Amino acid sequence: MTRKQASGLELLLEIGTEELPAQFVPPALSVLGERAVQLLKAARLTHGTVKTMGTPRRLTLCVQGVADHQEPVATDAMGPSKAVGFDAQGQPTRAAIGFAAAQGVDVTALVVRTMPKGEYLFAVKQDAGRKTSLLLPALLSELAGSLTFQKAMRWNDTGVRFARPVRWLLALYGGKPVRFQFAGLTAGDRTWGHRFLSSGRPLRVKDGRSYETSLEKAGVIVDPDARRIMVLSQMNRIAAQKKGHVHEDEALLEQAVFSVEMPEVLIGSFNPQHLALPQDVLMTSMKEHQGYFSLLNKDDGLLPHFIAVVNMKDSRTGTIRAGNERVLAARLADARFFFDEDRKTRLESRLEKLKGVTFHQKLGTVHQKVGRIMAFATRLADTLGDLDAVEHCRQAAKLCKADLVTGMVGEFPTLQGVMGREYARHDGEPKEVADAIAEHYLPRFAEDVIPPSLAGKILSLADRLDTLAAFFAVGLVPSGSQDPFALRRHAYAVVRILVEGTLSLSVNAAILDAVRLLKEQGIPVDDKAPAELQRFLGERLRHYCQDVTKLRGDVVDAVLSKWQYGEFDPRDLVARAKALHAFAGRPEFQTLVIAFKRAENITKAHEEDGVNQALFQDASETGLYASLLAAENVVPGLIESRKYEDALDALVALKAPIDAFFVGVMVMVEEDAVRGNRLALLVRVKNLFRQYADFSKIIQ
Repeated sequence: MTRKQASGLELLLEIGTEELPAQFVPPALSVLGERAVQLLKAARLTHGTVKTMGTPRRLTLCVQGVADHQEPVATDAMGPSKAVGFDAQGQPTRAAIGFAAAQGVDVTALVVRTMPKGEYLFAVKQDAGRKTSLLLPALLSELAGSLTFQKAMRWNDTGVRFARPVRWLLALYGGKPVRFQFAGLTAGDRTWGHRFLSSGRPLRVKDGRSYETSLEKAGVIVDPDARRIMVLSQMNRIAAQKKGHVHEDEALLEQAVFSVEMPEVLIGSFNPQHLALPQDVLMTSMKEHQGYFSLLNKDDGLLPHFIAVVNMKDSRTGTIRAGNERVLAARLADARFFFDEDRKTRLESRLEKLKGVTFHQKLGTVHQKVGRIMAFATRLADTLGDLDAVEHCRQAAKLCKADLVTGMVGEFPTLQGVMGREYARHDGEPKEVADAIAEHYLPRFAEDVIPPSLAGKILSLADRLDTLAAFFAVGLVPSGSQDPFALRRHAYAVVRILVEGTLSLSVNAAILDAVRLLKEQGIPVDDKAPAELQRFLGERLRHYCQDVTKLRGDVVDAVLSKWQYGEFDPRDLVARAKALHAFAGRPEFQTLVIAFKRAENITKAHEEDGVNQALFQDASETGLYASLLAAENVVPGLIESRKYEDALDALVALKAPIDAFFVGVMVMVEEDAVRGNRLALLVRVKNLFRQYADFSKIIQ
């Protein structure tokens, strides 16, 4: 029975493939849904809800309520003027006849419309539209061909590129097959079940409901949300039996969900002797090599068990469990070997090997980078910390990349920093040094935590600012969506560490320090690089203020403009913006901004701020000057001590004198001396306000 809605019929599309990598499926489904909406809109086809589903062997689109006919549309084409199109007797001229013929309408169907420049002829054409069933073959073929992947392949002479070979196509509209061609195949009304759990015969599909139910009987849960629920339910039940809980890992869960069609959760065990290894080592080995989930006790300690999600649901699971346990045992034995061997050599003894590790072909070796980080971190620690912090940062900077040449990190690159901390502790380094080595990689992504310790914060700043300065120095900057060296992530991390870590730092000066260290190593630096990097960091700060702290965009722009007149200190700028954001809600603020903008506009071509009281001709001039002197005595000090609310209160106190000034006098009088003096007074007002922000950016 066909599922029909008041507004149309159901459209069902399935692209069947050989097994897709798990990480390919979610983005492909996202594009499939978005592109379908775009194509239906372009085709003037109204529709209801759009849902995508998928497994490693199929990408599915289900659209409810697709109209059975295009929406009608009228198009207008303007032709010659009425005077040109018709003669004095009202008969059409050759111009009107030619225009009508070109538009495919009879000359008598032309209409006259009054336009701003007079009366013109128009051809009005009605397009009633076509039936959806006639449009869908081309539309679905285009939809399938619009899917792109980070890696694609060709497998036949059609030239189609796809992540894996396409093996079947299913397309139904209102329960009837849509016979479109793609990749050498013709779509029909049949799909295939699980590779091992089904009969191997094709399944005939009538609609979306029968599609899902038939596949479930054939061993396929096509809805990833349903598979996710199954996986979590089974894992939690098994974990409770072992008096533990599953370590949460969203990326690993998504990998599991999109790696199977019929999820079955297994629990396996490993030798408890391996628990002597660092917990991160065990968990990384299970996750990265095998895709296993870790099981933790109530104190978050690791239990000697693992959880695997397999694509089976029959008696063979016991054999699969035993095989997984054998493979993991070998992996953990390797990890134990690397761990024991690595600890035979001190981290400091490995520094020489970093000369053989390239940071970038244009930027030398990691050994050179470590030298820069040491000097940079020491300088930052001297500014942001105490003598102990200086020593801890210097030693941590020296050792922070040494674990890159260990066997463990060579096997598990994601453990860089983590193993550095382990080996530093083994070598007897102070806890502050060992922790800073691990923490300097934080935050690893936008939502990750910042380094907890001061030494970790400083070392992370030194490493990231050096990386940013280095790539900008040689012109390797992000372009559009391309950011192969993750420079946006590094810049955003710098902003977060300074703001959330409550560290005040002149980023301008820090960038110049980083550039100087690059030059000392003979690395060429583009003269424009420092300014470009400052702008780049400013954009990341703008993003942070608007997306994280939810501040008004115009307020953020006003405060960031302050950076053009002074030092770029992200913590200070965010604090200013927050105070200004709160202050902008006061009723007198808007009128103050209006007055400031008036002063700004009048003085655009003037910089002279020397005021001569002897030239005052009105009490409003005297009043404004007295109020200005009083404000100049307190506002700079309040800003310097970061009493931003008080500074804004002092600026608001100038509202009445400014208003009185504009009412009492005309600024642009003919007498040069008086005009210049009044302009100078307004320049002083403008300059005082700009010590806080550029109020001209504020939108009323």
